[in-house]
Amino acid sequence: IATKDKKMVQGVVIEAGKIIDRSPATGEVVAEVAASSADDVIAAVAAARAAQPQWASTPLADRIAALKSAVKAFGQENGVEALAALMQREMGKIRSEAVEEVEGAVDKDEFLDLIEEANRPLRLGHNATVVRDPHGVVGVNAPWNFPMDEILLLALPALAAGNAVVVKPSEVAPLCGAKVVEALAKSLPVPGVAQLVQGDGAVGAQLVDLVDMVALTGSSAVGKKVMEKASASLKPLVLELGGKDPMVVLESADLDVAAKDAVTYSVMNCGQVCCAVERVYVPSALLATFEAKVVDVASKHQDLAPLVSKMQQKIVAEHVASAIDAGARCLVGGPEAAATLDSEKPAGSSFYPLTVLTDVPHDAKITRDETFGPVVAITPYSPADDVVALANDTAYGLSACVYGARDEAAVVASRIRAGQVGVNAWPLAVAPPQCPWVGHKASGFGYHSGADGWRQFSVPKSIVINDDSSA
Repeated sequence: IATKDKKMVQGVVIEAGKIIDRSPATGEVVAEVAASSADDVIAAVAAARAAQPQWASTPLADRIAALKSAVKAFGQENGVEALAALMQREMGKIRSEAVEEVEGAVDKDEFLDLIEEANRPLRLGHNATVVRDPHGVVGVNAPWNFPMDEILLLALPALAAGNAVVVKPSEVAPLCGAKVVEALAKSLPVPGVAQLVQGDGAVGAQLVDLVDMVALTGSSAVGKKVMEKASASLKPLVLELGGKDPMVVLESADLDVAAKDAVTYSVMNCGQVCCAVERVYVPSALLATFEAKVVDVASKHQDLAPLVSKMQQKIVAEHVASAIDAGARCLVGGPEAAATLDSEKPAGSSFYPLTVLTDVPHDAKITRDETFGPVVAITPYSPADDVVALANDTAYGLSACVYGARDEAAVVASRIRAGQVGVNAWPLAVAPPQCPWVGHKASGFGYHSGADGWRQFSVPKSIVINDDSSA
């Protein structure tokens, strides 16, 4: 598994059994992290499997209480500021976004209360009760873009349901992932119920073979490989995958709000969010006004973080250049600004400037493929165009948003094929925690969050009593 100079996600290198963990802001080595061998993975799954029955026999309320304590200990023992600083060094977030993620990660009481409610036995009729059985050992393959909180979003409902977990953090952010899993392992009352493995896709593939359920947040390409591998044993899956999420601006929209959100949710986390706004459809008659408002918002956006890697920087640059070649106009940022920024930053860094493109053709690469960068891509549409058809013309279906008069926008939202659609808002910003997180089409299989999502980490079992049977 750990061979010299083996290339992994985002160009990360493994040498002599060590993940070479680099800062995207400087290119400097942050740490060398031991990669798990095949025997290490086998041992981790075996330990989790040995611990799982005792954990599953622990009453649900006690499991929830233990998980709350473990999450609090994770924050208290490490400190929010120190965890945020580690996240900045390892994957490049700006400080405010790193702090926001960590603060969310260490405050899961409401989240766990809702998970507990979803897992309680359900009485049906006068003689049946539906209880929930854990799958056994859940393999959690975590992403790099939210390297702490995403682990908890998958591991906590798995553990709450009575499963043990084996977590493989992204090789891009191994230290962030280790902090989370080690805190759970240390604090939970059943030793061995939370295990950590580190490494590349080979480690993740081996994990898929050995566990009873797989939970993954990652790219659609990786999701397809996991599904294919899991199909041999009909293994249950929760896959939250990529997106190419549209914003639809109607003629009745408040353009100030729409322009602000177009910039904010295209470039948050440097655009490296599965549900980022990646396509903005604007009526041709309002294009010039909307462009001016977007440029104004973009000009006030001062915080700039690096992209996660030189590889991601290259992808974003190629998408922008190909859009311009296809006829798009660059209003902010773009290739020249990128070249200037690159000359000003350390040689190993991976910055890319906030970029605003307009007149982007609907068939451009940047409209079709996931960009994952700080780019606002505006495409005008005419009254003759069916903007819903444009929004739905994608392999993905993670999220979307529609801006306009509320009732009109709600009708348009109902026609968009996506798991969550915001009306006059980016959906994740205003959605209650009870909402499931669903990917339509190539954006996912199964889903997490919400009662329906949390219940996917267990199997329902109906216990039906014959009233006529003897005592």
